[in-house]
Amino acid sequence: MRILIAGSSGFLGSRLVAHLTDEGHEMLRLVRREPRGPGEVRWNPSAGELDRAVLAGVDAVVNLAGAGVGDRRWTDAYKSLIRSSRVDTTSTLSRAVAALPAADRPGVLLNASAVGWYGDTGDERVEEDAPAGEGYLADVCRVWEAATGPAENAGVRVVRLRTGYPLHRDGGFIKPQLLPFKAGIGGRFGSGRQWVPWISLHDWLWAVSFLLDRDDLAGPVNLVGPAPVTNAEFTDVFAGQLHRPAILPIPAFGLRIVLGEFATEALSSARVLPGVLSGAGFEFRHRTLPEAMRAAFPEP
Repeated sequence: MRILIAGSSGFLGSRLVAHLTDEGHEMLRLVRREPRGPGEVRWNPSAGELDRAVLAGVDAVVNLAGAGVGDRRWTDAYKSLIRSSRVDTTSTLSRAVAALPAADRPGVLLNASAVGWYGDTGDERVEEDAPAGEGYLADVCRVWEAATGPAENAGVRVVRLRTGYPLHRDGGFIKPQLLPFKAGIGGRFGSGRQWVPWISLHDWLWAVSFLLDRDDLAGPVNLVGPAPVTNAEFTDVFAGQLHRPAILPIPAFGLRIVLGEFATEALSSARVLPGVLSGAGFEFRHRTLPEAMRAAFPEP
């Protein structure tokens, strides 16, 4: 396929470009700076600017763009950036796709979303048919997914990638916790009873490939492993992988002091299951957290 991708410089995006290139696909990257090579095209999603001619001859579009949710303390300005960086990019791509003649439109738009859609679900098991929850991230996910509407209404297959916590030592859910856990001062968050919807990086990459190829799959898809764990269980497995103790739980009030409003999301529980992927026959290589954790720390 010839695939146009937004958000290719991030932790997931850069690895997806390498993965799909290895699979033989031709990758075209959207960038906000001046292009540095023939595989890059400049756009300005904040202003809704994208040359529709770029989409001519493209078989698929993948949009992973968005400011990091946990990268900074949440101020009003940063919360606005989290939202706009997702909605503006999605809206710009979706409208550009819809504006093309039917014969020129890409066959599929894979658009990032997140398990934050479900909000705090406690111990309830949830799959893709669960409604949007409450809270800031759930609200962001609601408008983020809605921004794919123009492409969907134009007859393009749209898949909304509700990603959980990808596991790899170089990014995602693990990297921010690596130093304190290596120092032996890591621990569970709050009570530790909240559910963590993880997925190995390997399975995330191959799930995206799977969804590119499956013309019969559309709508929301949970990109999570088949066996979510509690935060306490995650902590034990993580610490065990690093051969370090994890005896210093981080109380909820401490998280609120350090993280501010984001602490509410960090303490939320999401027992999310991969209903669509499992039903479609996707084979997870890492079905349990210990398997995924070992894969997250490959031998040098």
